[in-house]
Amino acid sequence: MIFKSLTSRVLIFVWLFCSALSLQGQATGDAAAGKEIFKNQCATCHNKNMKDKMTGPALGGVEERWAAYPRTDLYKWIRNSQSLIATGHPRATAIWNEYKPTVMSNFNLSDAEIENVLAYVKGVNDGTFGPKPVAGTATPVVGGIPEEEKEGNSTLLFILLAVILGIFAVVLARILSNLNYMLQLKEGAAVAERKTLAQILTSKGVIAFVVFALVVLGGYTTVNNAIALGRQQGYQPEQPIKFSHVTHAGLNKIDCQYCHDGARRSKQSVIPAANTCMNCHKAIKVGSQYGTAELTKIYASVGFNPRNDTYIENYDKLSQSEVEEIYKRWIADAYVTEKKTMDATGEALIEEQWDGVVAALTNKKEGDYKVQGPIEWVRIHNLPDHAYFNHAQHVAVGKVECQTCHGKIQEMEVVKQQSPLSMGWCVNCHRKTEVKFDNDYYKNYYANYHKQIANGTRTKVTVEDVGGLECQKCHY
Repeated sequence: MIFKSLTSRVLIFVWLFCSALSLQGQATGDAAAGKEIFKNQCATCHNKNMKDKMTGPALGGVEERWAAYPRTDLYKWIRNSQSLIATGHPRATAIWNEYKPTVMSNFNLSDAEIENVLAYVKGVNDGTFGPKPVAGTATPVVGGIPEEEKEGNSTLLFILLAVILGIFAVVLARILSNLNYMLQLKEGAAVAERKTLAQILTSKGVIAFVVFALVVLGGYTTVNNAIALGRQQGYQPEQPIKFSHVTHAGLNKIDCQYCHDGARRSKQSVIPAANTCMNCHKAIKVGSQYGTAELTKIYASVGFNPRNDTYIENYDKLSQSEVEEIYKRWIADAYVTEKKTMDATGEALIEEQWDGVVAALTNKKEGDYKVQGPIEWVRIHNLPDHAYFNHAQHVAVGKVECQTCHGKIQEMEVVKQQSPLSMGWCVNCHRKTEVKFDNDYYKNYYANYHKQIANGTRTKVTVEDVGGLECQKCHY
């Protein structure tokens, strides 16, 4: 009896020990903290939905796929994948064989930070982390203002008003002429004269009025056009490369600040250099929508040879014919890979795509016929020099979403200026947008507002309340 009791206790102990070992392989991190790490360091190559592949594999279920190996192996893989591959690790080698030559970046993360990321990945993958949408609720307005807010145009109204005033002036002049004629008859003037319409229209009074009206109209038109200079709402120019935000920001959910990385740290959001494109397109060489047509323009701009995955030495010194040969061969290889043969259609496609590369990358107006060099994107959003706008202030401090000003960029094949970007539009936003008082700056300042919120005498603080309508804030 004693033996049986002792055996039972030993079995229970063994079971608890094995359970503890199994729990050791489970993510116990902070998903919220892991979200920030994932966004800043992992989202470049891994899909945010954790279920679909991108440059790297889908991360959903990563713990299960590594469950046969010690947890420390997964840590080593994340910190330095190539080092683990060099040891012949089975799982690391299998991933490398599937995704090479794309090399995973090294990450200097602690064990706790890795666990946080794994907890976030698991939470997103199984739907336990993140806000749950409520059926039937309206989509909140981003940034405190309606996205489709349009700037009114009163030009037609002013023209109509000017026409009415002109007609009224002619009628009034005609009436005055008739009254003057009747007065002359009543006073017995020897020669009573009724002015004709032509005489009325050429009189000093009418000419003075027309000159005055033209000055007013010209001034209004000049000021109105000057105010709108560079910020035409709806402006949607064709770009030298057909870059689809639908594919990148929509389908693949690449964060805006990965490409426009200046938005969170400087005044300008910056146009990404082609090297940023190459982070992904060293591996993704044939586009889902345009094939090789648009990606070849990027390669030709920076001098990357996609046939052997190397940058071309002394690329800027090559002749146009040498560059042409390199990229025509690449287009031909891609066509043969897809069609299994080269035909007349393929030959025509090669010539068409190369002509597109030349048209996109050369500036004939300035006499530049070389494709080597930076891509000349067409600027869309432009504020006048006397208006100061800081992206970092809005993005990093104000936590304003890009879509607030730029519209649903993830749904635009060709980007356009969504908002009017006028002074009135900005002022209206400052009047409506609530300040997020949870950052360090606002915690240490505006003590009265904090007290008013605490005692219930104030429910919110807007940008207007903290000086957002002061002239010198934007016109320094």
